[in-house]
Amino acid sequence: MRPDSGEELTREELAWELVEIFDELGADQINEMLAKNVPLETLEFFASYVEEAWSSPAIDANTRKRLPNLMLLGYLLRVLEERLLPEPERFDA
Repeated sequence: MRPDSGEELTREELAWELVEIFDELGADQINEMLAKNVPLETLEFFASYVEEAWSSPAIDANTRKRLPNLMLLGYLLRVLEERLLPEPERFDA
């Protein structure tokens, strides 16, 4: 929910909130947050997946180094969505 109103956040608003929070955190705080919210196996999977699946010469090494972080942000956003956003209504046919 938005702190200033009774309305719920959209997925886009939640993503921007996550970006703003990360922008304000220091490296130690980010590491602590990751340790509390992301299993070590998940972090290891992201790193190994990128090495195996994205080791193409078309993708430069700098970009490849950043891909696990992008996957991690997507994971964190999904965790937040599951915790904070209501389940979408299902349409039964």
